[in-house]
Amino acid sequence: MTDEHQRDQLITVLNWVTETFPNLTPRFAWNQPMFTDHGSFVVGFSVAKPHFNIALELVTLDQFRDQIEVAGDHCTKMLWQVKYDHPVNYDLLRLAIQYNLTTKQDITTFWRPKTN
Repeated sequence: MTDEHQRDQLITVLNWVTETFPNLTPRFAWNQPMFTDHGSFVVGFSVAKPHFNIALELVTLDQFRDQIEVAGDHCTKMLWQVKYDHPVNYDLLRLAIQYNLTTKQDITTFWRPKTN
């Protein structure tokens, strides 16, 4: 696997998000590309040597954690990890992004308010 292949795969995913959710605002923060909606975080991406990460807030990741792992990807406490040699599950990514859009439509802060 080359760095060029890894870059191309991430660019493909970023382009897919842009095309699938044209109302999202692309943004670069905390050294990673991310997308927001009305100023609220929706999804972010970062790279590691064996995989790239899809950052979702914990509530969203927990909602889809079992499906992500059944599909063959790995989750940490806060990240969905996709190995570069594994196909991206765009159907599941679409569901996770749509979940954030739906559940955060009335949230006016970048992150969800903390619940106790």
